[in-house]
Amino acid sequence: MATEKKRLAYSIVQFLRDQAHCGRLNSDEQESLEVAIQYIERAEQLKNDGNNHMKEDNYSQAMECYTQAIDLDLRNAVYYCNRAAAHSKLGNYTEATGDCERAIGIDPSYSKAFGRMGLALTAMSKYPEAISYFKKALVLDPENDTYKSNLKIADQKQREASSPIVAGLGFDMASLINNPAFISMAASVMQNQQVQQLMSGMMTNAAGGPGVGGLSDISSLIEAGQQFAQQIQQQSPELIEQLRNHIRSRSFSGSAEEQS
Repeated sequence: MATEKKRLAYSIVQFLRDQAHCGRLNSDEQESLEVAIQYIERAEQLKNDGNNHMKEDNYSQAMECYTQAIDLDLRNAVYYCNRAAAHSKLGNYTEATGDCERAIGIDPSYSKAFGRMGLALTAMSKYPEAISYFKKALVLDPENDTYKSNLKIADQKQREASSPIVAGLGFDMASLINNPAFISMAASVMQNQQVQQLMSGMMTNAAGGPGVGGLSDISSLIEAGQQFAQQIQQQSPELIEQLRNHIRSRSFSGSAEEQS
């Protein structure tokens, strides 16, 4: 797809050059056409520079190049879509979705714009919307393994978010359990007498103690989970925010995706 778009751009430039030198244009028309050719060539060069910056992880510089390319050609979906990728790398997910919307508005058949919209929405924890966009991307490009993989990730995250226990805690427990900083912090939290009482009550519930409905008492378990999360938040709010950002930015299959 990227190669086809490049060929199309070069074909358009060559066509305009042929028209500029065909001898059928007056001086003003020829000058206007030559200016248009220069704009297109400059915009393409800026896009290529942006792509090189992306490969080197220079995302701010890449975004500047794509923005300059857009200023020269406001109706090129590729430039908006590539800038969306740079925005996502910088954590500017709202801006990324805006650029994806512009790209889709210009070219509704541009599957990569739908895929990158899905990535940004997943990072924003808007999983149902992300799933919808990944499915649209697959309709346009059914054999794309990246879209298939990212759809599975978004679907899994949606199921996790829908779980009453995970929803009560507010974050991905699997990621936290494997995080050394969390383990250290949790050990400290467990020294708190209130937390010890809370965990003791949870164990009693799990064993089906007197007057308790065991694990079937989901509401009590959720409440306990929420209290535990609040304790963690009070002990180390900076770590919780760091972990949340880490979870949002966990690698997707599209992270190594080539720019158009």
